[in-house]
Amino acid sequence: MKTLTRVLPGDAIIRLQCLIILAVALLFAGLLGSRFFSIGNFQSIASQLPVLGMLALGMGLTMLTGGINLSIIAGANACSLVMAAVIVSHPGEPLFLVLALLAGLLVAVAIGVVNGALIAWVGVSPILATLGTMTLITGLNILLSNGTVISGFPPAIQFLGNASVFGIPVALLLFLAVAVGLWVLLEHTTLGRSLYLVGSNEQATRFSGVNTARVQISVYVLSALLGWAAALLMMAKFNSAKAGYGESYLLVTILASVLGGINPDGGFGRILGLVLALIVLQMLESGLNLLGVSSYLTMALWGGVLILFIALQNRKA
Repeated sequence: MKTLTRVLPGDAIIRLQCLIILAVALLFAGLLGSRFFSIGNFQSIASQLPVLGMLALGMGLTMLTGGINLSIIAGANACSLVMAAVIVSHPGEPLFLVLALLAGLLVAVAIGVVNGALIAWVGVSPILATLGTMTLITGLNILLSNGTVISGFPPAIQFLGNASVFGIPVALLLFLAVAVGLWVLLEHTTLGRSLYLVGSNEQATRFSGVNTARVQISVYVLSALLGWAAALLMMAKFNSAKAGYGESYLLVTILASVLGGINPDGGFGRILGLVLALIVLQMLESGLNLLGVSSYLTMALWGGVLILFIALQNRKA
């Protein structure tokens, strides 16, 4: 019994999500049968989850501190456009591929530092700070790329989006590796503990001797770096980069974070919960697509679920 209790999640939200996954699987098993439980459908879910997952992890990190990162999609597109421009300027040259990756990293770090500095040093609220940087970056992305698609990447990039190991997409394995790394960061490092403390009570944390400004800047830099990872996976998946890619993901990243048990006010949440929420959302989206439900109706459903879940949380509080 002791071994079983260690294996099974003890958190109520985790248990609820496991039940939801089972309920969704049974529902679509009855409605779709083998169409839902086909290898092709599960491979489709596995290929779509990593990009959204990286972005949701980046969003969830900032929400743990009581903040939000509305610029994560725009930042990811900025990274992909910079990397794509460097790559296609000298196609087939490994040195410029490395330079492209470094350039994308620098862009991500710069965006994270700007967001963190506005919030930690200037005192701008996270929603306004990241809304401003989102608007600025989106405009620059369109201006510098003229709204066009940059395509034609080397096999090393395409490998991330198309290759698999024992039938499991490489992109999914990378996402899981990053998720485990973040779990270690949050559960077993000083930065992780400080991050939760800032989300619980920033002023008390500052008075206890924690450099809260450094923590917040670090969190937004990490969030932007996860956006860079998502940009790399988007480039690999689509073999192209564009200013408007992934715009519909913003709502879903917030929804996944909230459904994953992350408190929008900060201070509480787990990586495992967020990953399970992503699985639920991807299963629902896949099942609804197979049923022929409009993607616009699905998006409206996500918005309604988000409003309902936050309302229920506030009512319980």
